[in-house]
Amino acid sequence: MIQPIMKDPIFLAQQSVPAAAEDLTVAEDLLDTLTAHKDGCVGMAANMIGVSKRIIAFENDGTYMVMFNPKIIRKTEPYETEEGCLSLNGTRKTRRWKQIKVEYQNNQFQLRLKTFSGWTAQIIQHEIDHCDGIII
Repeated sequence: MIQPIMKDPIFLAQQSVPAAAEDLTVAEDLLDTLTAHKDGCVGMAANMIGVSKRIIAFENDGTYMVMFNPKIIRKTEPYETEEGCLSLNGTRKTRRWKQIKVEYQNNQFQLRLKTFSGWTAQIIQHEIDHCDGIII
């Protein structure tokens, strides 16, 4: 189900709690909402739809990917960039990393490790920041 976009900075600044199997419907809502906003959005975290769980969804090479409980375990090559967000007005400067290695769980809650680079890595970093209560 498409959910409204959360814009409350106090809610968005809270750290999300770990996701569990009973949160699979949250991931479905997150994907539905991301798809509905695909013209202006490439990734979302669950807190952006009002659910404080560590779940992100993002565009990855033309398809959507969902991660439960993502955590960056390695990062290389910092750079400065500017980003926007559906939950905020305008753009803001931020620091990102060109390559990241992420530990996460898939939708069967199996632990996975994957390395991402470039634009996809930037999207993931933005969404994990949301999970950590970091607002750009």
